Amino acid sequence: MNSDVLAALGGVGLFLIGMQMLSGGLRALAGDKLRALLARFTRTPLSGAVTGAAVTALIQSSSATTVTAIGFVSAGLLTFSHALGIIFGANIGTTITGWLVAILGFKLDLGQTVLPLVLVGALLQLLGRGGWARFGQALAGFSLLFIGIDAMKDGLEAFEGVVTPRDFPEDTVWGRLQLVGIGVLITLVTQSSSAGVATALAALGAGAISFPQAAALVIGMDVGTTFTALLATVGGSTMTRRTGVAHVIYNLMTGVMAFLLLPVASALFLRASPDPQIALVAFHSAFNFLGVVLVLPFATPFARLIERIVPASGAAMTRRLDSAALAVPTLAVRAAADTVEVMARTLARHVAAGLGDAAAARADSGWRSEDFDTALLETRNYLREIHARDLAEGEIDLEEASFHVLDHLRRLHFRCGQIGRLKVIRETRELRPYGQELAKLSQGLAESGASEAMTQEFDGYRRRLREVRRSLRGTLVEQAASGKIGHEEAAARMDALRWLHRSGYHLWRIALHLAETRSDETPDTVPEPPSAEAAAGPVVQS
Repeated sequence: MNSDVLAALGGVGLFLIGMQMLSGGLRALAGDKLRALLARFTRTPLSGAVTGAAVTALIQSSSATTVTAIGFVSAGLLTFSHALGIIFGANIGTTITGWLVAILGFKLDLGQTVLPLVLVGALLQLLGRGGWARFGQALAGFSLLFIGIDAMKDGLEAFEGVVTPRDFPEDTVWGRLQLVGIGVLITLVTQSSSAGVATALAALGAGAISFPQAAALVIGMDVGTTFTALLATVGGSTMTRRTGVAHVIYNLMTGVMAFLLLPVASALFLRASPDPQIALVAFHSAFNFLGVVLVLPFATPFARLIERIVPASGAAMTRRLDSAALAVPTLAVRAAADTVEVMARTLARHVAAGLGDAAAARADSGWRSEDFDTALLETRNYLREIHARDLAEGEIDLEEASFHVLDHLRRLHFRCGQIGRLKVIRETRELRPYGQELAKLSQGLAESGASEAMTQEFDGYRRRLREVRRSLRGTLVEQAASGKIGHEEAAARMDALRWLHRSGYHLWRIALHLAETRSDETPDTVPEPPSAEAAAGPVVQS
């Protein structure tokens, strides 16, 4: 009897390893194609749910689908309500595993048949390269699934007639609640609802539990996945925490609905399919499908509710830098590029305010120099964490352009701390027009973002200032020598003129590299720089 218990436990272990290998291999094989499908076909919460279900069914990993959805929102490619559609759909996609287990594992009994495929998959993974190695990993994982199911079946068959439904809580409201709790515990231990469903199917096939008991267990397993989602949100970004809370609330609502329908569903599904195992996976898919159908019409209000429960936190400029998106480098580099643009527009507005632009000064009242320093550091560190080897050529260019912008932002930010030179520009008749021109250009960058035309305007400005520096330097020297102005005043004006020229140069390079980060695929929804309210705090001058 002990050996049978060990065999059943070992079967669960093999199943878990198989699931990890299968989903890992399929994700690697799919690469960016499935991510592109998610982005392309998610136009509404409904299309997101359909696409999320299909992608999850193909790659056998709801967590990978969810992380991708989080990355899309962080990169500004999707709204949160659309991403919720993907997450809801992923719940349907995960039920496909139950169908594979029930049909291929229990009905066709592939455990012995697939044994040679483990060797084939292992050899392909060890000796193959690229796609062949990934295919080998997926093939070996797929085979281990059914070997694990065989071990579970053999182990539990020994308990046939020994362990019966009577040994489990009775089919009453309290008994079903206890079984739901057991299902939650199984998921917490295995960290996989698919493994839990496979165990329930094996126990149902061995006659150890009845259909209503198995259905209550499956409901608990679905609810149990929410605890994993909650743990994943600890210390996470705003989007990660919102996704985790949305997952918890949605699964709890779906679980309550399934629990209330359980008496009717038991009779209905057993009548539709005399095979209790097929009836169980049909019930699992049906209540997940019904939950999605009921919640999708309210996806936008649901998203607003979650946003109220989990308000935005962290620095306004760097909220897009979601650590979850680092698992998808393509999305992470886009999020970083958009963050860099927000920072550039924020600093451009601060430059305009410093040069005397009244509208910019009103919007810039909450500027904090140390906040910008922190944002520079966080963004640079985030970019460094992105694995460049996983990026396409165009994405590597995007990453390099973002680093260039950050470098010029750092230099320009340092110049913004030279308050004395800004004052000289505002108060000197000869310099004031050039300051006003740079303020106008900077405010244009802050309001509209970078463009090729704006890049040319900044380039023209810094070229003119280079000539102005040469001509005015001589004039200032003559005025100082003749006693019209003091030597210190002449030096201050030359420093201020140099400030205008160098700041114009940095703004030109910032606009130039920002234009490189914009592409046809970049949405026109790059957020405005943080408002005064979002970045409230005293003005700090460095």
